[in-house]
Amino acid sequence: MPTPRDPRPRSQQIAAELRADIMAGELVPEDKLPSNAALRDKYDVTNATVQHALAILKAEGFAYGRPGSGVYVGPAPMHTITPSDYAKPAEPGEQYRWTTEATTRGEVGKADLLEVGEVPASAEVARAFGVERGSPVVRRYQLLTLDDEPAELVNLYFPVEWARGTALTRARKIAGGTPALLAGMGREAVLFEDSLSARPATSEEYVRLDLPSEVPVLRTFRICMTANHQPVQCEVLVKAGNRRNIRYRWHGGI
Repeated sequence: MPTPRDPRPRSQQIAAELRADIMAGELVPEDKLPSNAALRDKYDVTNATVQHALAILKAEGFAYGRPGSGVYVGPAPMHTITPSDYAKPAEPGEQYRWTTEATTRGEVGKADLLEVGEVPASAEVARAFGVERGSPVVRRYQLLTLDDEPAELVNLYFPVEWARGTALTRARKIAGGTPALLAGMGREAVLFEDSLSARPATSEEYVRLDLPSEVPVLRTFRICMTANHQPVQCEVLVKAGNRRNIRYRWHGGI
């Protein structure tokens, strides 16, 4: 069976192959990329096409140029996030669990609270909470950053019947994050269900995350439940697909 033809411009195809090698660890930070001449010969393209391919990688943060030397893989192009870390209350002096791995590399993570209030439940949130679509739910909307660079948009949703009047409805940060607050309320989340998808960014996501052109986002819809399977929190997490790596662990036989 003949190989299907890739209809994308050659510059995008070349960038895609180099990007795949970087994301797989075949090319690591500070590795020098093949020279323009080598890429021209390998792909049988013009110098302008090679330059455009490298410009794509530079815009996405995967590469940078050293004048007179060449183009190199950018520092720490991928941030690995372990979803199980989200569930734990923060340690003393630790703002948010999601920054744990990044901050070991010296990066500073923080969260900016964008909006807090009641909103109509979307279809997926309504299904998770067992309420009618459009019913009010409490939402906390945040932008997470690393070294002041946008990293993730977070929407947290809670049932109104017990969230109203609590710290969840106040427009200020919660010490230890929502896991600590829920645990203190006797509603500790210990079971989690994730649904992951990739898609083009919405206009708000494109602007808030300061995305390069045409970079998709990785979207996680998470249901957080108590030991008796009661949903206490839903999360919609949106990250730039070019900079985030998600790591899951599980025991065999489960």
